[in-house]
Amino acid sequence: MNPLQTVRGAIVTGFVLAVVLSVAIMPTTFNELGLARWLHIVAGITWIGLLYYFNLVQIPALAEAANDKGGPGGAGIGKYVAPRALLWFRWAAVATWFTGVWYLGRSGNIGAFGLGLGGEALNYYHLVIGVGAWLGTIMLFNVWVLIWPNQKKVLGLVPASDEEKASARRVAMLASRTNFVLSVPMLLTMGSATHGLPF
Repeated sequence: MNPLQTVRGAIVTGFVLAVVLSVAIMPTTFNELGLARWLHIVAGITWIGLLYYFNLVQIPALAEAANDKGGPGGAGIGKYVAPRALLWFRWAAVATWFTGVWYLGRSGNIGAFGLGLGGEALNYYHLVIGVGAWLGTIMLFNVWVLIWPNQKKVLGLVPASDEEKASARRVAMLASRTNFVLSVPMLLTMGSATHGLPF
């Protein structure tokens, strides 16, 4: 059977290939921080990729479909695409946050949550990565406290009146749009922590 014919097969194949490459290239010891960082990056790409998909593709497409009186509407997206995308989205958010905390904790940098202010002198790395960690924490909160509970109403997974669905749609969209905005400086700080901010 071709593993590329299923999502699960493709995921397993990718991870197996990564392990094979790591063993083939790896020096002689296991690198826990390398594993934590890699899993953080994979989870983060999944989370932020879906966040960008929602904000750049799905939300505008659903608005256009709602305004197209003769078109097919957005029922297919709401029934088949959105629930699956939201499943990956919310659990990738959790995986990203926990692997980030794992990395910071095991590397001795959990103090980054104090934004570099815990010692006698400002710790620049802790300040920059800490800002990114706090932005990611806010975004995780938005996913689980604002976006997902409201999307369950919009998708009909929990009972809601039409008025409640309209309100939930707006709250979920604004929380998602907030995360979209926060993701840009979050990615800046995550990528710049070891090299310095570019500006």
